[in-house]
Amino acid sequence: ADAEFEVCYDGKQAVSRFSEQPEGYYDAILMDIQMPEMDGYEAARRIRQSSHPDAKTITIIAVTANAFQEDLDRALAAGMNDAVTKPLDVAALIDKISRIEKGEQI
Repeated sequence: ADAEFEVCYDGKQAVSRFSEQPEGYYDAILMDIQMPEMDGYEAARRIRQSSHPDAKTITIIAVTANAFQEDLDRALAAGMNDAVTKPLDVAALIDKISRIEKGEQI
């Protein structure tokens, strides 16, 4: 399957870009945790609290260098669906996004 990506350089830009697009434009958001301007936790919270039609349902996956349970807990508390660690295992990431979008428990 083909995939297209848009890169944002900080959390503020990610929130802005998401907010500007029409409903259904994005399938998922990979949210780096450590970014300038606004970290991934705050960006995810702002997306979830926004009035955008997809705000409550868009799949948001934290991307982090840390694999500790506390990092996953913080990501979930910020409104993300799950987390993956760097370096990314692309096949596992695609599987995870697919399972989230099907409503499966992870």
